[in-house]
Amino acid sequence: MTDTSTATAASVPLAPRALPLLGHALPLLRDPLAFIMSLSGYREMVRVRLGPSTAMMICDPDLTRQVFLNDRVFDKGGPIYDRIREVIGDGLSTCPYPLHRRQRRLCQPSFHPTRLAGYGAVFARAAEVKAASWRDGDVLDITQEMMTLTTRATMETMFSGSLPAETMRRALADTSTIVTAFFRRMMTPALLRRVPTPRKRRYDQARDRLSATIAEIIAERRADPTDHADLLSTLVAAVDEESQDGQKQLSDTELADEALTFFLGGMETTAITLAWALHLLATNPDVQHGLQAETDQVLAGGKVDPAHLPSLDLAARVVTETLRLYPPAWMMTRAVRQDTELGGVRLKGGSTIVLSPYLLHRRADLYPEPDRFDPDRWLGGQPDRAAYIPFGAGARKCIGDQFALTEAILALTAIVARWELTPVGDQPFEPKVETSLSSRGLRLRISERRTSGTGDAGLHAATPRSAPAQPSTPAHPSTPPGAGGCPVKH
Repeated sequence: MTDTSTATAASVPLAPRALPLLGHALPLLRDPLAFIMSLSGYREMVRVRLGPSTAMMICDPDLTRQVFLNDRVFDKGGPIYDRIREVIGDGLSTCPYPLHRRQRRLCQPSFHPTRLAGYGAVFARAAEVKAASWRDGDVLDITQEMMTLTTRATMETMFSGSLPAETMRRALADTSTIVTAFFRRMMTPALLRRVPTPRKRRYDQARDRLSATIAEIIAERRADPTDHADLLSTLVAAVDEESQDGQKQLSDTELADEALTFFLGGMETTAITLAWALHLLATNPDVQHGLQAETDQVLAGGKVDPAHLPSLDLAARVVTETLRLYPPAWMMTRAVRQDTELGGVRLKGGSTIVLSPYLLHRRADLYPEPDRFDPDRWLGGQPDRAAYIPFGAGARKCIGDQFALTEAILALTAIVARWELTPVGDQPFEPKVETSLSSRGLRLRISERRTSGTGDAGLHAATPRSAPAQPSTPAHPSTPPGAGGCPVKH
């Protein structure tokens, strides 16, 4: 795969500000998004040092797509996935190439389109309950509220019922502890990660408790073979007829890994996407009023239902644009499994590739006015598959993209139909950069809306630029712009 005309990795420019021993760890920890965007001038690739190791940062959409499509060579690996494996083992989102195809076949029935209607009904019900629990004038920690919503919905779709209140509270707290620790652990040298600091002890305890909770649920389900019409039942019953080694079903360990994968991703990723979407609506009132007009027309005074999805065009575009600006998996890594060539550069087996949807999504040559929230940019059709990659591409594209997109659209509609959202204070809110682009600490004020209940626009509705002009083919979760939103990190 190489020839004498290709360059060596050493000939690729090194990003500035590398320090001895630490490399670029300090700027990545201090302001990772600013550091990532400082690399936007490198049109193909640039070297980045993570401690003593060097990784190749890919800045070009076509090269990024090549990496995604060739998962045999550019396999799941690198510092991000090493840390995630500490919690979820070799689940579908983290397992190496030799394990992936079998696991994908076994997990696919859980996300079959015929199951989406049932999942959608759960999402809609959970969103309506959450929206109805608020009071006029409340100032909400909107990320915490969305985490509670998606936790309940995820628990019901996965385990056909909510956990006891105390168990759910603990699972939510443990998940928050784990997710918050991922990025710092990713950037910390291995020797320092073993130091028994209070932060490490909290991380270990949270990881062990969450694993024990999932293991207990699985043990109970193994003892009760009844089909509960939930995601876990399909995982338990799944059979891989193409298995070559006689392992036609998921083992207990594999089942626990998959359950943790979908639980963590389904709860955190969608909650963060919803929080960012609500923040963007609060700071862009014209778009918010256009979405309110859409909800008034589509819901006609009733509750949101999966049957409404084909008509919720603007809601789908808001989610798509949110995922462009704040892709949950803002940075990804891949491990090069054998000597290869990429973009005319020879790469040795064992080296690390870094990809950043955040960087690509904010390139001015790919997106005019890239920092502006503009759902109307998606009226022209489907996004470029190479330039819009909130959750990857190829064989390892997120298996649950439709699952999470459905949840996000229904939840967003249920909330906006009832409430007007406004910012608290006039200071811009910045992401908390963790493994995801967290919206932790985001607060919004809500005010009750009054609508006619006849399907006409409510009192707050306007006819802004982003009002829902009905396209000839309305957006639908089976063919969304970009198919974004996914419970499995890439």
